[in-house]
Amino acid sequence: MTANFDLTFDCTDAKRLADFWKLALGYVDEPPPAPFKTREEWHASFGLPEDDSVDDGAWLCAPDGVGPRLSILKVPEPKTAKNRLHIDIRVSGQGSQEERWARIRAESQRLVAAGAAVVEECDGHLVMADPEGNEFCVAVGAA
Repeated sequence: MTANFDLTFDCTDAKRLADFWKLALGYVDEPPPAPFKTREEWHASFGLPEDDSVDDGAWLCAPDGVGPRLSILKVPEPKTAKNRLHIDIRVSGQGSQEERWARIRAESQRLVAAGAAVVEECDGHLVMADPEGNEFCVAVGAA
């Protein structure tokens, strides 16, 4: 038996980080769970303190429903160490090493324009950081 799972990012700005990961992965805002019509209605159902805003979180999913959900939650403390788990973004295609690196670099440029940074070039992939410093990699995946 397999289990469904979500990935959760801690952050200081949930909207900014959600916008980045939607662009990076092609994800969309996840609809609120039934029977709620809006995330605000769902959030209000928890009876949280007034200073706990629905804007302090974001919930994303793949449009086709395949892949893990992403939960992006505001926390008070800053990121202080390297991630122990990270996302690998795979660009498609085969070809020569030069062609594969061209696809990796094109994807990394798109992500840098959205707020990411290149951290390190490694053997066959780039290590990058999202706008909040969470590391992820860009590499060529299987065809």
